[in-house]
Amino acid sequence: MSGRDNQKIYCDTHCHLDMPAFDEDFDDALQRAVDARLEFVIIPALDCSTAQNALVLARQRPDFFYLTVGIHPTYTAEVDPDCLSQLATLAAQPGVVAIGELGLDYFWDYATPDQQKAILLPQLELASELNLPLVVHNRDAAEDLGSILLDWQTSLPSAHPLKNRPGVMHSYTGPQELAQELAEVGFYFGIGGPVTYKNGKDKQALVSLLPHEKILLETDSPYMPPHPHRGKRNEPAFIPIIAAKVGEIWGMSAEEVGRVTTANAKRLFSLP
Repeated sequence: MSGRDNQKIYCDTHCHLDMPAFDEDFDDALQRAVDARLEFVIIPALDCSTAQNALVLARQRPDFFYLTVGIHPTYTAEVDPDCLSQLATLAAQPGVVAIGELGLDYFWDYATPDQQKAILLPQLELASELNLPLVVHNRDAAEDLGSILLDWQTSLPSAHPLKNRPGVMHSYTGPQELAQELAEVGFYFGIGGPVTYKNGKDKQALVSLLPHEKILLETDSPYMPPHPHRGKRNEPAFIPIIAAKVGEIWGMSAEEVGRVTTANAKRLFSLP
């Protein structure tokens, strides 16, 4: 294999490699990611406990793993009362590049909208204080969440480091009009396995609609594997499949998509 063929050109900006689904073959999954020419993987926390687990991985491979710290909306009803106060300390750890996974989720009823908002708003304040972009989860809450995010971004001073790179909408589901509004104020969008599905026309339309510089690649492993792996566990090594589908839409090769989207990720998360 030539040096160019071995060049690291992809990244996975949202992957739960710390979950039990990878306990039996973590090292093999990691090697497959490296063989698939991934330069790095970002592991998003769901609460303080998962943040601690992800930190352990990040310390093992600081050259490959980054992480985010935050409280997922479906965890907000039973979150440890100390967790919010711990986030600032966790966010100061080496390898932390964002606040999240945070947001609103009205599909599941694990927490009421008010409970979710009560945990979301302090995390937005923390992101502003620490100059760390957001990793945003939205499910069936686009109207409420979009309004909150746009108000938050508008409130940032014009010279704030996050003004033009406030965060990424992970696995976005919502109106295209809102997606355009969010992109116009600097939000990025994570594109994963569903863009490869026959019924993924909305995801494909989103990729066509948004500027190339606002797209990131993600697997959300172990969930939502791309075609032809549906029904199996997802993993970072499948990123080139997602890139190929995006490339089909953009009229580019998978490798070209990899280079563009990895550059986008480095810009958003302030990575070297």
